[in-house]
Amino acid sequence: MLSRDAAATLTEQLAQRYAERIRERLLAPGARLPSVRDCAQRHGVSPHTVVAAYDLLLAQGLIEARRQRGFFVRAAAGARDAAPSNLPRTPAAAPVDAAALIRSMFHTPGGRPAPGGGTLPPEWLDLPLLAGTLRRLLSAERLAPLALHYGDPAGDPRLRAALAQKLADFGVAAAPEQVITTLGATQALDIVSRTLLAPGDAVLVDEPGWAVEFARLAQLGMRVLPVPRGPDGPDLNVMEALIATHRPRLYVTVSVLHNPTGASLSLGHAHRLLTLAQAHDFRIVEDDTYAWLAPPHAARVAALDGLQRTIYVSGFSKILAPGWRVGFIAAPAELTARLVDVKLLTSLTTPALTERSVALCLEQGALRRHAERVRERLDTARARSLALAAEHGCAPAPGTAAGRGMFAWLDTGVDTDRLAQSLLDDGWLIAPGSLFHAARAPTPLMRLNVANGSDRAFWRAFAERRAELRRRARPAPA
Repeated sequence: MLSRDAAATLTEQLAQRYAERIRERLLAPGARLPSVRDCAQRHGVSPHTVVAAYDLLLAQGLIEARRQRGFFVRAAAGARDAAPSNLPRTPAAAPVDAAALIRSMFHTPGGRPAPGGGTLPPEWLDLPLLAGTLRRLLSAERLAPLALHYGDPAGDPRLRAALAQKLADFGVAAAPEQVITTLGATQALDIVSRTLLAPGDAVLVDEPGWAVEFARLAQLGMRVLPVPRGPDGPDLNVMEALIATHRPRLYVTVSVLHNPTGASLSLGHAHRLLTLAQAHDFRIVEDDTYAWLAPPHAARVAALDGLQRTIYVSGFSKILAPGWRVGFIAAPAELTARLVDVKLLTSLTTPALTERSVALCLEQGALRRHAERVRERLDTARARSLALAAEHGCAPAPGTAAGRGMFAWLDTGVDTDRLAQSLLDDGWLIAPGSLFHAARAPTPLMRLNVANGSDRAFWRAFAERRAELRRRARPAPA
């Protein structure tokens, strides 16, 4: 809260608050600041104080004023012209700054649970499991081959063998030679893109979807083609129309426990999708980041086509710990050498010590048992969080399935960009729906992390801030 007894004036305190959010990328380039009237009401100051604070931010070059539209966070110099001018325009403008989205999603104000975050609560994770596997590897004779050499360019052979066995449990037939380890699933997606695409190529993506992926592809010079995502999968009629016009090279999708809706691809949709890929000669990149949180019987596209047109990507940061950046690619045999070459050029190698630790967790069944416990906790937390959401007037977004896993996609009834900024004043981080669309626009939707969504203090703050926004939106009496 702003203080009238502080050494700094109210104007200086307000300007500093927004300056910190801009520098920490909690307000992304292009984001709109609250109107003068709304900001004054929110912080209990006069409109004159807000105008003076915005003037300070203008003088610092952090924001810009747009006539009759308001105040907006300035993009970095040259950001608007970053894409090569000779490339085809992206049909939907991608977010300006992917790093801004990443920082906003992993920033936890005041150490509180983050209802909008993308990770499990730390207390749900099995630190003794990680410590135990590391202790087994820290003797000199075991550590030397892992720590004193680069290791296999494709990744730790023992982990790749364990991953091939785990993929077989999903019905995905892959030899260890078809598996390449990476620094998390994000690097896996980047390696696939750099191997198979050239600037100007068209790429199909789910919408809503993970906007960091939209921005990463756009930064590489690709044309991002959003396909509406429903409870059974992508809208195949829209996809066919985009294919006919743009001839895409890839379709990138989270088929199981989709982020943010929580839905999974139906078998019927998967078969039709593979038929389209075969007929129009594009590959499917299946991002299975949430594999360990999913029911064992969930259908994978890679299992249906035997890794012919599908490239499978996954990782362990969601189930082990966010800092354990161990991911992998399972690819058609004819692509593996090219993928390894790009891995060498982008990261040289991956950490053998953490990879061998994950191999031990898989071989001993410890990771499977940990995942079972997490899924049970997640089912309980989902029921509790969704009951609180319903109690506070939030319903599943239209056209979405009930879903499972970590996320729920909810309709709040108000602009969640504005709601997010209001709640940030109270120390709560939410994920507004605009983060998950290729072209940011006001939406009443938000992604809720159900593992962090059962704090009644959050829902009280949510209800108060939403009521405040609704009051401000009412027309003034005549």
